[in-house]
Amino acid sequence: MIAVVGAGVAGVMSAYFLKRAGAEVLLIDRASLPAQGASGAAGAFISPKIGKSSALHNLTNEAFNFAYHFYKNEFPNYFHQTGILRVPKNSEDENRFEIYEAYNYSPYERWGESKIKSFGFKNISKGFYFPEAGDVDAQALCEEIVKELGLYQMGVKSIKPLKQGWRLYGDKESIDVEHLVLATGYESNLLDISYMGIRGLWGSRGDYETSYNSPITIHKDFTLSSTRNSYVKIGATHMRSTTPCMICNGRPLDSLELKAKEITKTDDFRLIHTLCGMRSTSRDSFPIVGKIIDVKTMLEDNPQITKGAKAPLVYHKNISILNGLGGRGFVFAPLLALWLSQNITKNRAIDPRVNPDRLFWKWVRRIKKEDLI
Repeated sequence: MIAVVGAGVAGVMSAYFLKRAGAEVLLIDRASLPAQGASGAAGAFISPKIGKSSALHNLTNEAFNFAYHFYKNEFPNYFHQTGILRVPKNSEDENRFEIYEAYNYSPYERWGESKIKSFGFKNISKGFYFPEAGDVDAQALCEEIVKELGLYQMGVKSIKPLKQGWRLYGDKESIDVEHLVLATGYESNLLDISYMGIRGLWGSRGDYETSYNSPITIHKDFTLSSTRNSYVKIGATHMRSTTPCMICNGRPLDSLELKAKEITKTDDFRLIHTLCGMRSTSRDSFPIVGKIIDVKTMLEDNPQITKGAKAPLVYHKNISILNGLGGRGFVFAPLLALWLSQNITKNRAIDPRVNPDRLFWKWVRRIKKEDLI
């Protein structure tokens, strides 16, 4: 049996693809329902990345292509293909749009000021419209997937390796499994994965009732959704802080509402829900998928690696990770969960762009002597 700890979008998708590959899967979370943290608070916008060509740009657009077809074909009732208009964040970004266009995901349309105004937006001179983009109902989608998977409620406090698997400890019980997948997001404290540099990225979303009516979603440095059932979503993943509520004084939507007001009429927006959560990112902002290096054994058996020496990597047995999806969790999760399931069930190699091995060698040469004590 394979246990997946964490029922955010990373864990739910991991369990889904593992089960589809024929594995016996136990999805575990401390909550009784999935997506109760950052995933449930996500705007869950499914959109390609714009910008110059780069490894992260290409990976994001590969993941978008997969996610678009996955949601459209497998969960059409929860995917809303409204199209997304990507517009410049500022004047500097506006000048870069001419460069970005050569690297755009296709299909797309280039919109000018007059067409953008026809949709009720203001103060925007240009943009790229991606007709395949849209959003999913984050929590409802995860709940639908879990109907088939099942969800075992247990707060996993610690884990212990066994000869042929892992033992998971809760407050009053323990469970033995053959393989373990950690999809715990920002709170990754069950095993030493310090070399991955997991850190928090705070996201906020507001749901508003309104008579405003737009058939498309618009993305600037925040996202304003299309209108659906007389409500819109405004959201952004925007703050690297472990105390975000102190910084925003408990009012995370104020700045987003002001930004929305700059581009459309918001006079009758009435806030229904405020949702916030801490997403997780890696040291280099790429997602993390694959095996976990046994840091203690590596340092004890090969102390010279801190000075640049090389040594064969030693991994913890029968444990994997899917983490660091950042603010694009619902874009990345389906494709990366598929890759993870193929690695576990078919021993297929993990794409080096997301393999956590990439982070170990840079980290180990920066650690200080006191960190090893």
